[in-house]
Amino acid sequence: MTEYGAAFRMGSFDWDLDTGSMTMDDSALAVFDLRPDEYDDNPVTLGVRVPSDEGRRLDTLVSYALKNGSADYGAYFRIRRRDGSLRWTHTQGIIQRDDTGRPRRIVGIIRDASSELTESATRIVMDEGRRKRTSVVEGTTAALAHARTVQDVIEILNDSQGLEYFGATSLVMGLLESGRIHLVAEGPDGAFVPGTRFTRVDEQYPMSEVIRTLTPRFIESSQDFADSYPILWPHISGLGITAAAYLPLIAQARPIGALGLLYSDKTGFTDDERNLLVALGSSIAQSLQRAMLFEQEHDLAEGLQQAMLPRRIPDVPGAHIAVRYRSARLGRDIGGDWYDIIPLPGGRVGAVIGDVQGHDTHAAAVMGQLRIVLRAYAAEGHTPATVMARASVFLHELDTDRFATCTYAEADLSTGVVQVVRAGHVDPLVQDTDGTSRRLPVQGGLPLGLSAEFGRLDYPVTAFELDPGQTLLLYTDGLVEKPGADLDDGLQWLAELVRGGPRDLQKLADHLCEVVDERGGDDDVAMLLLRRRGAHFPQSGGRLQQHVAQGDPEALSSARHMVRAAVRAWGAGARADEIELVADEMMTNALMHTDGGAIVTLRMLGGPERRLRVEVEDRSSALPRRRDAGESGVSGRGLLLVDRLSDVWGVEPRGSGKCVWCEFLVNDE
Repeated sequence: MTEYGAAFRMGSFDWDLDTGSMTMDDSALAVFDLRPDEYDDNPVTLGVRVPSDEGRRLDTLVSYALKNGSADYGAYFRIRRRDGSLRWTHTQGIIQRDDTGRPRRIVGIIRDASSELTESATRIVMDEGRRKRTSVVEGTTAALAHARTVQDVIEILNDSQGLEYFGATSLVMGLLESGRIHLVAEGPDGAFVPGTRFTRVDEQYPMSEVIRTLTPRFIESSQDFADSYPILWPHISGLGITAAAYLPLIAQARPIGALGLLYSDKTGFTDDERNLLVALGSSIAQSLQRAMLFEQEHDLAEGLQQAMLPRRIPDVPGAHIAVRYRSARLGRDIGGDWYDIIPLPGGRVGAVIGDVQGHDTHAAAVMGQLRIVLRAYAAEGHTPATVMARASVFLHELDTDRFATCTYAEADLSTGVVQVVRAGHVDPLVQDTDGTSRRLPVQGGLPLGLSAEFGRLDYPVTAFELDPGQTLLLYTDGLVEKPGADLDDGLQWLAELVRGGPRDLQKLADHLCEVVDERGGDDDVAMLLLRRRGAHFPQSGGRLQQHVAQGDPEALSSARHMVRAAVRAWGAGARADEIELVADEMMTNALMHTDGGAIVTLRMLGGPERRLRVEVEDRSSALPRRRDAGESGVSGRGLLLVDRLSDVWGVEPRGSGKCVWCEFLVNDE
C-alpha cells in the first residue's frame, strides 16, 4: 500500500487506546509533512503540524465517537506544513471495542484532501474560523470588563481560552512608567531575562519598538526573531518560540504599555489573525487603563484613610491591645471604618470602633473628623452616653449627608467595669480566659447623625465586668456580614472563629485578618481587641461614672453593678455593704425627688488615708433635708442612712443642679 498511498498521498495508522501508542506508516507521515525520524509513535508529537484550534476540534470529535458507541468517525482538518502553509486533510477511523463495548483500538487512514474542498467550502470553513476567533475576542473583552487591577487583567489573559485558541503558548506584558517599560508578566516558566524587568523605550527590544512606533510587530519565524532582536533572542532561543506578536497598548491616543503573544507551533500570521489580535490589544489597553486608574484612586483613598487612623496605639497599663484594618478587595474605594484607643485619667481607657456610611474618599474624610471630636469629648471627661450624643450632634451639623455607626467602651482597668454605648453598630464579642467566646448584648441607640436629626439623643449604657484575661472584641460589620446570610449566623461564625484562634492577642488579630483576606468582600473591616491584664489596682485616682435616667431600671441595675465591682476591686470589701446601701439610697433619692436623671460617680481619693467617694449629681437646686420616716417606715430614711454609715457627707451646687456626696475611709485589705 506504500507506493499506492504515496501516489495518492494517503497513509494508515493504528492507535492502541490502552497504551496510547499510535503507529503510522511512511505515507501517513508524509501527509503530515514529517520524516520517520521525527515521529515517536506518540500522537502528541503530531501537534507540531496541527494548529491548536484544529487539534481541539478533532479531539472533541474523536472523544464523542468513543463515548457514544460509534463504530467509526471521519473529519476534515487542516495541518500546517513545514513551510508554514495550511493544507486540508481528511481522516477516517474504525473503532474496535471489546465485549463490554469499551473502545480498545482505532485503525484508519489519513489523506491529503486539499483538492476535494471547493473554494466555497473553503470559504465556509474559513468564515466559521473567523466567527470563532471573533467570538473569542468578544468573550475575552467581556471578561476583561470585570478586571479591577492590573493583576486581574494578567490573570484573565493567562486563563483565557482566547490565547489558547489563537495558538499562543504564553504572554509577556510591560507597562510604561516614567519613560521606562516595567515588565509585569514574564511569559513562560524560565523565560525571564535578567536585566529586562525595567527597560528603556529606546532599547532594541520588541516591546520598546511597538511603543516607539505605535505599530504592531508580527515576528513570523524564529529566524526573524533572531535577526531583529539579537540582544533578546539568545536568552529565549531555547524555549521553542517560532513566532510572536507584539502589540502596543494604546488608550486615549497614548501608549500605556505593550503585550507580547508567544507561539511555539506557528509561523506567519494571516490577515484575519492580525486584525483580530489588534482588536484584542485595543480591548486589553482599555481594561488596563481602567485598572490603573482604579489602583491609583484606591491608593489615594487608602493613603487618606491611613492618615486619618491613629499612627500608633499607646501603651495602656493593665491591658493588651491589638488593632487591625483591612480594605475591601472588591470595593471601589476605601470606606469610613476606624478604631481608636483613648487613654483616660484614673486607670481608664476608651475604646472606639466605628463605620461612616459609604465607600469613598468623602467617607474617609468624615471619619477623620468624627474620630477627632469623639476623642476630644471623651478626653474632656464626659460620660460615654454624653460622648456619643455630642458626636451625633457634631455629625448632624457637619455639611454631609452621611451617618455613622459606632460603639464606645470605657473600661476601668482597676475594677474591670466596662461601660458600653452603641449607636446602630453590631454587638461586641467577649472571649473568656478558656478561649470560648460569646456575643455581648448591648442596648443601642440610633446611628450618629440620625439620632440628632430625629431628636433621640439618649444612649443607654450597658455595664459589665471584664475579668483579668478576658478579651473585648470590637469590630465593624464587614467582618460578620455576608451577602444572603443572616447577621446572627455571622456572629456565631465569628465566635467559633475566635474560639479556635490563637491565644496570643496579636496572632489572633492576624488570624482574623487572614480569614478576611481569603474571603474578600465589598466592605472594609476594622477591629479592636482589648484584653485585661491581672494585678492592676491603682491605690488612688480610680474613677467610674454612669448616667441613670428616670424610669430606666436597667440603668439603675447597671449602676449598682458598677458600685459593687468598684468596691471589690478597690479593696473596700470590709465596708462593701455600707457603701452599696448608701450609694443605692442616694441614687434612689435623686430619681424620686428630682426631675430628670442622675449621674453617679465613684472615685478613689489619694492622700494620707485612702477614701472612696460616692457622688450623685442631679438637675434640682433644692437641697435635701432630713425627714422622719413615714408610717410605712420606707420614706424619710435616706439621709439618715447616709449620715449614719458614711464617714463624711455633704452637698455642693453644680451649675443648675447639685451634687450629694459622701466618703468612706478604706483600709488596705
